[in-house]
Amino acid sequence: MTEQARLTDQAIVPRDRHGERRLDVLLGLTLLGVLLLIWLALAFATTTFWTSNNFANLLRQGAMIAVLAIGETFTIITAGIDLSVGAIAAFVSMTVAWLLAHDLGVASSIAGAVTISLAIAVAVGAFHAFGITYMGLPPFIMTLATMYALRGIGLLITNGATISIDNQAFTGFSRSSFLGFPWTDGTWFAMPTLFWMVIVVALPLHLLLTKHRWGRYLIVIGGNKEAATLAGINVTAMIYLAYIISALCAGVVGVMLAMRIGIGNPTQADGWELQAIASSVIGGASLFGGFGTVHGPLIGSFILTTLNNGANLLNLNSFWQRVLTGALIIVVVYFDTLRRRRR
Repeated sequence: MTEQARLTDQAIVPRDRHGERRLDVLLGLTLLGVLLLIWLALAFATTTFWTSNNFANLLRQGAMIAVLAIGETFTIITAGIDLSVGAIAAFVSMTVAWLLAHDLGVASSIAGAVTISLAIAVAVGAFHAFGITYMGLPPFIMTLATMYALRGIGLLITNGATISIDNQAFTGFSRSSFLGFPWTDGTWFAMPTLFWMVIVVALPLHLLLTKHRWGRYLIVIGGNKEAATLAGINVTAMIYLAYIISALCAGVVGVMLAMRIGIGNPTQADGWELQAIASSVIGGASLFGGFGTVHGPLIGSFILTTLNNGANLLNLNSFWQRVLTGALIIVVVYFDTLRRRRR
């Protein structure tokens, strides 16, 4: 670490870092407790919830929203937002499908198609950061415009058609599993590979946010951008980092989506950006910036997925799911507002 970086760290690191860590742990344990209580309630409410097959489906359903929410959290920490994550996921799923369906040599191999598609996602994230930092556009407007543009470009490329994926090695990944253990009903529970993808994404990003100075810089920028600038932080570079991470996570979700359903279509993942934001907020990220974790949105996404799964098993009107999600967001943001006023 250079002397300038060391001095910058000393200027911005909170004095009570142990207090912040305790708060992060407490938040994670609280969310985990809520999730376990919901699981327990649904286990008593319906006989089909607590089965190995349903839990495997639950993990597959929540995996994509979890990755999306983790990436979204990085933009929210900087007091920004990314409304294009659903559109990026859909565009990447279409790109992967299109490349796999054409004979373009290395580009049409699984590795080539995935690499090119993720590179496109990174380029979109960099474009967002450019618009926000150099053009001065609000993150809401910049990412909203991209959301509509990406879906429009995708429809122009495909002419509104769906691209089927015939590569069995590619689609078979989503149906595979890795490791497992006996379930309470005597069956064998196998951990879906899609869930392991969440761990692969979440672990390095957790280390980045908690152990690397860049993670602290992102939090400081969200709390006070002017103070971050005066402390010598390269705010522009950190904004680029946040939006590239968000877009890259959305790109990974696009690949996972193409694997799971075996098609590519630019209209997929409609409304997923709102689920990602909801999961992030439920997970404790502050919409005002300056606070957020990786484990929070991960657990928050599975809380939402569990509620949706339980509502389906109980044959509840799907419209109530949206009402409950909206009410939950209002309550969480309200308490976040109270917390900020007490500072």
